[in-house]
Amino acid sequence: MHQQQAREAVERGKYAPLYRYLTRQAGSEWCTSFARIEEILRCSLPKSARCHRTWWANPKAGNDHGHARAWQLAGWRTRAVNLDTETLVFELDPNRERAPRASRTIDELIPVHDPGPWPEGFTVSREQIYD
Repeated sequence: MHQQQAREAVERGKYAPLYRYLTRQAGSEWCTSFARIEEILRCSLPKSARCHRTWWANPKAGNDHGHARAWQLAGWRTRAVNLDTETLVFELDPNRERAPRASRTIDELIPVHDPGPWPEGFTVSREQIYD
C-alpha cells in the first residue's frame, strides 16, 4: 500500500484518534498508560493488548496491523511496554518521517456532552420533535 493511501486508511480507521493525537505531540517521547490511550480512542483496547506484548510491537512495513500502522505512520514507535502496570512509551522513530500535524475533528473541537438520562415520565412524540 502506498504511503499516502495507508495514511488515508489510518485517518478513517478505529485508531485514527491515536494517530491524530500522536501527530500533535510536541516532544520526542510520550510516557502513557493503556487507560489514557482508551480515553483518546473512546473505546477499550482489545484483550490481546493487555495480554500479549507483541500487540505493541513495531513490525516491519507490510506486516503491520491497523493499530501499529497508526503510530508508525504518525512517525512513532513503542518501547518499554509493561503489561503489569499497563504502561508504555511512545518515542519518535528516527527511521520514519513524522506525519504532518492532523487537524482537529468536530468531536475534538466540540466534545459530546451527556446531560444524563431523560427525566422520569418524560415522553415526546415524533410529531413534537419535528414540528
